[in-house]
Amino acid sequence: MRYERCRMLMGEDFEKLRSAKVLLLGVGGVGSFCLDCLFRSGVEDITIVDFDRYDETNQNRQIGSDRVGAVKVHRLVELYPTVTPIEAKIDADWIENFDFAPYDLVLDAIDDIRAKIALAHKTWPKLISATGGARKLDPTKIEIASIWKTYGDPFARKIRYELKKSEFKEDYPALFSPESPKCTQKGSFVGVTGSFGLAMCSAAVRKILDS
Repeated sequence: MRYERCRMLMGEDFEKLRSAKVLLLGVGGVGSFCLDCLFRSGVEDITIVDFDRYDETNQNRQIGSDRVGAVKVHRLVELYPTVTPIEAKIDADWIENFDFAPYDLVLDAIDDIRAKIALAHKTWPKLISATGGARKLDPTKIEIASIWKTYGDPFARKIRYELKKSEFKEDYPALFSPESPKCTQKGSFVGVTGSFGLAMCSAAVRKILDS
């Protein structure tokens, strides 16, 4: 059976995954691996949101990027047919107007800081967020902690600063890596970005099972 090994590990709680509704924002280097992990683990009711198309520079780290020029969410539905695609730019206005109520979890794999801050304000009780996976080489450095307890990651530091500036006083889990950047530009390695996505999936699965 397809999910036999998952059922062995999770027992009766596995059915919680089958009924979970997950919203995944961003399906690039982090989000596409998170999607693959969720789908293989038994979560089929997944809505994915992104507006981007694949280009050649995505091919070192993004699932589906063999189809250069394709809209990411539409390409990924070909690979994961139970997924619901929304082709949209995730910005503060979109977040303000979108209905997050139907979803059990909101997974943030986007890069835009303003959007991340808006998302935190609106969805923090069911939010799991990823910070930066670029410019790093060691996936064993990835951690998950309260957004307020992230450290050693310039992107996470910027997020904390903007949250404080916006008078956000709540909390949510964030994935980060304190590994020192290995370059000054946005170099990337699938061993890290993909691991961020897998770690996000793990955090999501554990939260669903514990619910």
